[in-house]
Amino acid sequence: MDTELFLFLNGLHADWLDPIMIFISGKLTWLPFYLVLLFLLIKNYKKQSVLVIISIILLIICSDQISSSVFKPLFERPRPCHNEAIKDLVYLPNGHCGGAYGFISSHACNAFALAVFITQMLKQYYSKIAWVMFVWASLVAYSRIYMGVHYPGDVLVGAVVGAIIGWGFVRVNKLISQKINKC
Repeated sequence: MDTELFLFLNGLHADWLDPIMIFISGKLTWLPFYLVLLFLLIKNYKKQSVLVIISIILLIICSDQISSSVFKPLFERPRPCHNEAIKDLVYLPNGHCGGAYGFISSHACNAFALAVFITQMLKQYYSKIAWVMFVWASLVAYSRIYMGVHYPGDVLVGAVVGAIIGWGFVRVNKLISQKINKC
């Protein structure tokens, strides 16, 4: 079922959409977006933003390592573009397939971890932040299917694992913040 859904979604490509999805899937593409988030965090948390920023750094390291160094070697599920049975049917807009294994999507895991964390940190200041963060995370996650490097299941489980990690970091951040405020 995952393979059929992948082939359907990956098959919906269009020439005009290729550069957009390549852009969305890029690692440095979102740097201006991250800088805006950083500005909003500093603006609203002032001195406490140091703890929030350290939390984000640790969140991304944790999310990325869990997805890349735990899940991928544990499950060893080939990316669709490395799957011998379907690799000739996979559309790769930029011609790059990536590493051998794709379960879970690190892009989805990292994006959803950050989306949950930022939403929880900024929702009291910006009522629409959840919409912004989850639309962004969903676009990043979907781009990985479009790019031919992840099955929908890779992306879905990556998003769930990322959301759990993000929520865990929210809880830890709040506990540390409470202890600091008591001192």
